[in-house]
Amino acid sequence: MPETVSISDFKARCLAILDRVKKTGRPVIVTRRNEPIAQVVPPPPVEGRVPWLGSERAAGQIVGDIVSPAVSPKEWEVLQ
Repeated sequence: MPETVSISDFKARCLAILDRVKKTGRPVIVTRRNEPIAQVVPPPPVEGRVPWLGSERAAGQIVGDIVSPAVSPKEWEVLQ
């Protein structure tokens, strides 16, 4: 059976109640004059979070020589 909390207690201890719901996974029902008005439930589990590091490793393709300069030194304006 879910825990019940009055709205005034929820207002005073909101962050602590939210942390407890997330940690335990048990819902909490918020009441006003013993009538349920809201239910706080834990979030769904995060599925398959892809790490950002290395996420684009298959996006590029090498199509030429990556070691030699793109243009010959004769074409560089800086060297003239």
